[in-house]
Amino acid sequence: MAAPVSVDVFVIGSGASGLAAAVSAHRAGASVALAAKGSVQSCNSAKAQGGIQAAFGVDDSPDQHAEDVWKSSHETADRRLVEVLTGEAPGAIHWLEELGVQFTRENGGYRLAKCGGASRKRLLQVGDRTGQAITAALREAVGGSTVKTFTKSPLSSLEASANGWRAICGEHVIDADAVVLAAGGRCYREAEERGELSTNHPGATGEVTQIALDLGAESRDLDALQYHPNGGAWPANMQGYSIPETTRAYGATLLNAEGEEFTDPLGPRDEVSQAIFDEVAAGRGVETPDGRPAVYLDTTRIPEADADVSLPYMLRRYRAAGVDPLKEPILTYPVLHYQNGGLVIDEHGETTLAGVFACGEIAGGTHGRNRMMGNSLLECTVFGRRAGAAAAERARA
Repeated sequence: MAAPVSVDVFVIGSGASGLAAAVSAHRAGASVALAAKGSVQSCNSAKAQGGIQAAFGVDDSPDQHAEDVWKSSHETADRRLVEVLTGEAPGAIHWLEELGVQFTRENGGYRLAKCGGASRKRLLQVGDRTGQAITAALREAVGGSTVKTFTKSPLSSLEASANGWRAICGEHVIDADAVVLAAGGRCYREAEERGELSTNHPGATGEVTQIALDLGAESRDLDALQYHPNGGAWPANMQGYSIPETTRAYGATLLNAEGEEFTDPLGPRDEVSQAIFDEVAAGRGVETPDGRPAVYLDTTRIPEADADVSLPYMLRRYRAAGVDPLKEPILTYPVLHYQNGGLVIDEHGETTLAGVFACGEIAGGTHGRNRMMGNSLLECTVFGRRAGAAAAERARA
């Protein structure tokens, strides 16, 4: 075991929320260390293709965004957290731009799309690699700072100490005044146990949540796991791929075996997923060549100009697999995607354990029991920044 390292703030997790927390804490003047379970690049955030929500439309507002979040959560979200999320969304976008993220623009402003559950166009994108662009910019900011990083160092122990918290991550012992938990959810492990497909990175196994629960941290909605409505069902090498929901924002719709539309393509995620499950259960689905259930996503309705700007990665993936989504519908079926619930936090990201903060997928409340697309990267940015700053302040106290 290496000699202990002492810092003001210790961040566990290298996805968008952990990186944002590390940058925020460092900018607040704290000494910071960050540990990753694998490489710093390994995370779910980088796989996020759809985009990030913020109210920039002339007919939109943070209040309207908050109302959409509240309705999509079926009135189960924490209103305090929702108002922070949507109120700080425009500022979070500008902060990411300062770090180098270049969102797709048109006609002198942001190119905005309307996503599932939204009443307005407010989804910003970097093509269909928004998560990759955001995490790359955040990693560059961390790499250009004095933040210490420890890779291949999964958290195995966290305990209170005289001055804060002591963590053991791999071979490293870290003493910190405050800790930020940003290690994501458990959907990869959950999918394996259920024998289902998942969009998640293999590191999404949930041990850090359990460590916090064992310490007495409160949680909420841990049973509320979300399916991505449009998982790739065929070709075989596309199974589990998260087809961007912006396909539906730009005109794609869901069809059953008879070519009939059976649900609102821009409904909330849980409603669209359930409609697909129900259609297949009623015998109106189709079957993939390897016997899996599916329905059609008619992507031929997407204008080529929109697809070229906002869906280039998806087009490359499918065309490389021998399918052109602009010429034929693709087969889709819901896949396990996101842990809606998590550790209870306040508006600063602090859990019910003093000096332990949480942000990103590991935290609960912001989305209630159902998350809108485009709000995960936003949550990571808004609450990552807040948790990092609050942890730095805690260290100074």
